[in-house]
Amino acid sequence: MKTGELDTPTVVIDNRLVEANLQRAQAYADRHGLKLRPHIKTHKLPLFAKRQIALGAVGITCQKLGEAEVMADAGITDIFIPYNIVGSSKLERLAALHRRVTLSVSTDNAPTIDGYAAQFKGAVAPLPVLVECDTGAGRCGVQSPQEAVELARRIEAADGLRFEGVMTYPPRGKTAEVDQWLREAVRLLDQAGLTARRVSNGGSPDLYSAAEVTAATEHRPGTYIYSDRMQVSFGYGSLSDCALTVLASVVSRPTADRAVLDSGSKALAADTSPEPGYGHIVEYPDAVVTALSEEHAVVDLSRCANKPVIGEKVRIIPNHVCVVSNLFDTVHLVEDDEVIARIPVAARGRVT
Repeated sequence: MKTGELDTPTVVIDNRLVEANLQRAQAYADRHGLKLRPHIKTHKLPLFAKRQIALGAVGITCQKLGEAEVMADAGITDIFIPYNIVGSSKLERLAALHRRVTLSVSTDNAPTIDGYAAQFKGAVAPLPVLVECDTGAGRCGVQSPQEAVELARRIEAADGLRFEGVMTYPPRGKTAEVDQWLREAVRLLDQAGLTARRVSNGGSPDLYSAAEVTAATEHRPGTYIYSDRMQVSFGYGSLSDCALTVLASVVSRPTADRAVLDSGSKALAADTSPEPGYGHIVEYPDAVVTALSEEHAVVDLSRCANKPVIGEKVRIIPNHVCVVSNLFDTVHLVEDDEVIARIPVAARGRVT
């Protein structure tokens, strides 16, 4: 089947671009002695997780237990969940998963540590726990290296737990500041007699400057496998590196300068980007996707010399590809415009 024969809207992934993106990132990590632990939140596919590991990744990162369970079912054996896992039902699932794979988690607060400790007390294999550090992104994380030491002590003192190290989701473009923060944390941990076996950094926008965070032992990129319009606007590669597109059809031309596509927020998501509109139309780069409703994308064609006709199919590079992956049950792998596989998105919708 040719790409253009697919029903729309649907996801199309250029398999060769994926491979190039993966190989380039792994080569960078290898060159700088940095371990790669890719985040599967972007692709949610065991096929690609296994390929990342085959190329040299030490394991994978999953944001939710449900994602990790899917990957474990597929045979992935080393999984990091950088999330505060709370509640008895989730902790029971965490313990069951820990018995199956090499598992590690994170925390930024004492109540979460106490929950882990209660669940894993007496465990034959202690649960490795990393302390999450807020190095400037303003999301989760302890607010100072001193707080990291306090939580590390609490982890190390708990029966069934093992202090594994520190991790962060860093702010973009702040590699020097992130490195300073993490180096100070490691220094204070060493003074306290606590060894940070792993110092885990993350993010795709600064992937190719990750080695500047000299304190880090591993990096957790996610979006790099596909890239998207947002990453390009952040300075990561170019639109030609974007491996995933949403194939859509023109279903209306109400005016000379307006088209409507069959790919609204349920296909493209509603994330914005520093660039205007809700995605980049490959065939009509001067067009702007100005609005999304659930099933419609409204496109401004006023700057286009050539304009699409009703029934024509176009490819859209999403603003934020990770959300798009979670919107579709299946994706299509293509090479040279030939569909080579139709794959279920195994970990989509795993929000718990």
